[in-house]
Amino acid sequence: MGNFLAGKVVAVTGAGRGIGRAVAIAAAAEGARVVVNDYGVSVGGGEPTSAIAESVVKEIEAAGGEAVAVADDISTMEGGRRVVDTALARFGRIDGVVCVAGILRERMLFNMSEEEWDPVVATHLKGTFTVFRAASAVMRKQEGGGTLIGFTSGNHQGSVAQANYSAAKGGIISLVRSAALGLHKYGVTANAVAPVARTRMSANVPMELKEIGEPEDVAALVVYLLSERAREEKITGQVYTIAGPKIAVWAQPRELRAGYAEGAWTPERIADFLPGTVGVDPMPMLAQLEAMAAAAAAKARPNA
Repeated sequence: MGNFLAGKVVAVTGAGRGIGRAVAIAAAAEGARVVVNDYGVSVGGGEPTSAIAESVVKEIEAAGGEAVAVADDISTMEGGRRVVDTALARFGRIDGVVCVAGILRERMLFNMSEEEWDPVVATHLKGTFTVFRAASAVMRKQEGGGTLIGFTSGNHQGSVAQANYSAAKGGIISLVRSAALGLHKYGVTANAVAPVARTRMSANVPMELKEIGEPEDVAALVVYLLSERAREEKITGQVYTIAGPKIAVWAQPRELRAGYAEGAWTPERIADFLPGTVGVDPMPMLAQLEAMAAAAAAKARPNA
């Protein structure tokens, strides 16, 4: 047992498998008391079971840690609040929440149904909000503040067949930045992690990933972000990728280029002005798509 998180109480959603499980176990190993939340569903969002969360609690307890299971659906306000209420009832406070829970329902945008859109956005984006909402209400009043961590993805840049997932992951980044701004004066930090690791979800990526790690790599970064070491460095409002040996930070949104003209804009003036003066910011994902298409034509699997 380490002591990086000694005395802290941490809640982790989606903690029954994969990265969430690794985070819960790593946090407990570093001295945190852990609320293990998992609705126990498949990648597609079906077949809920409470046994998944309970099995992780048993694993933590067998290693000498303290944990409690909450098998609630965090896409509801009641479910998100119950995660935090359980931490308060069992351990007396909540120092960190880590929102990993997510599902996938892949479909091209022009074929995507409401039934495929709503659950993905609800689990990822609303599920992060419900837990952040409940936790921040407590953290802003308690001594020591707290830490909020959301999970995003490199796919916030866009995705061919996961518009629902990409929209939710982009929303999580904006939610994290809003939390960082709104809660700074209360001593609450908020950050996002965009992992690249071998999980049930990553197994379906249609390309070979050159930079990929294990859930335990991601857990190490999360433990650091939950720690006082990160708080002392005032790390907040950031998005980090961890992919095996690589850690990267994403840029903050900012204007890239601007141009000015005198008088009112017309479509014709913009047509003459915008391409050469303001221009575009090329999409890296489009270049990847072209590489994938070329590889498919050559009957190969592309790298990324």
